[in-house]
Amino acid sequence: MREAASTVDYEIRTDSLATRIGEAASLTKKIPVVQKDLMELLPMAYHLNGSARGKVAISEANLKRLSDKYDFYVSEVEDRIQSFVLPQGSTAACALHVCRSEAKKSVRALHKVSLERDVPEILFDYAHLMANVLFVMAVYVNKQEGIKEIPFISKSYPNSFKGKKRKSENEQ
Repeated sequence: MREAASTVDYEIRTDSLATRIGEAASLTKKIPVVQKDLMELLPMAYHLNGSARGKVAISEANLKRLSDKYDFYVSEVEDRIQSFVLPQGSTAACALHVCRSEAKKSVRALHKVSLERDVPEILFDYAHLMANVLFVMAVYVNKQEGIKEIPFISKSYPNSFKGKKRKSENEQ
């Protein structure tokens, strides 16, 4: 590919995100709520993809729906996310952590696009929130499968969560 624009890199990142979401959906058949939500997120990753170059396909209603999913999963796992946790657990949870990482990479690629052209803020909002939803989904899957989260204690930031409620990854 000879195109130099950052949109190409962004489109590759979001394609990888969509692929990983599809993989995670295949691993969550025993947890129907998660699989259903992933199958809804799958085309949304492609809508993020095209929205940076073409017509914006992410709406306020889509953002609200994603926010509602976040609220649902947080309400189910709030006690498990009071500290930073290691990305581990069941195969499905690990796949969701990979999805989360891919979503964060997509945000970074979108930032590079924004240095070359105008990018609607809703795309950043949706991509950031998608990363957070994928994180709490991973924790939810571990909970459903009876797997405990393993807290990560940073040597670099030893007091980062002491006595504080954990912020979502993208708010830190």
